[in-house]
Amino acid sequence: MTTLEVAILFPAMLILVFGIAQTALWYMARTAALSAAQQGVNAGRTYGAAPGDGVSAAQDFLAAQVGDILTGGHARIAKSDRGTLRISVTGTSLSLIPGWKISVTQSAQGPKETFGGN
Repeated sequence: MTTLEVAILFPAMLILVFGIAQTALWYMARTAALSAAQQGVNAGRTYGAAPGDGVSAAQDFLAAQVGDILTGGHARIAKSDRGTLRISVTGTSLSLIPGWKISVTQSAQGPKETFGGN
């Protein structure tokens, strides 16, 4: 009877442990994407910044800080207007299951700095 209980409970516990680990990896990838987007917004919203400065700062952050947690990370300007900058970062989370791709998208926005409140 004990062998039957172990044969049933062990796979369930293994799935639970892998599920918790996969959730943690997904959360870390989301946090990395959000950090890159925030870094890009901080760089791109400064007075006199070129339109691509925020995207390049986000890409530099992804290259220098993220590593394998977020693969294929790509930053882009998303739905920005004259007074607001919004940067979106997309990528794929590291997965414990081969072939399973978990897409991650995070955005950050902030007002552009202007001289004289214009």
